[in-house]
Amino acid sequence: MPFELHPRLDADTTWLGDLPLCRVLLSKEDFGPWLILVPRVEGIREIHHLSETDQLQFIRESSWVATKLEAHTNADKLNIAALGNMVPQLHVHHIARFQTDTAWPGPVWGNTNGVLRHDLAQVEITEKWRALLGEITDFTPAG
Repeated sequence: MPFELHPRLDADTTWLGDLPLCRVLLSKEDFGPWLILVPRVEGIREIHHLSETDQLQFIRESSWVATKLEAHTNADKLNIAALGNMVPQLHVHHIARFQTDTAWPGPVWGNTNGVLRHDLAQVEITEKWRALLGEITDFTPAG
């Protein structure tokens, strides 16, 4: 069965590109930056459901994305989390957090304003993160 992104993830994000295992998404919420990794493996709900090889690859890819967020945002903290209560498809949030953000120091879920970026701002941040992730040898930009 080919990979299919959950409709809610599709609606709430912009596709940045793909790493060998994961689709890389950018949240449309005006917060972060907030990147999301989705392993392109059907029917997976938890990281431990991935094969051992895919688990190791996931950690690699998560580390690549976290390194980029850390290097290019000066975040006070990175939040990396898999919840899946609303969207059962395994997806892992990588969020740059700042002491000045609206949810600090609490979790982002339920504590942000839920404001989406304007279209032009989303295009600009999409281009920025595609270029930054493009520095990763194994990244293929969307589109």
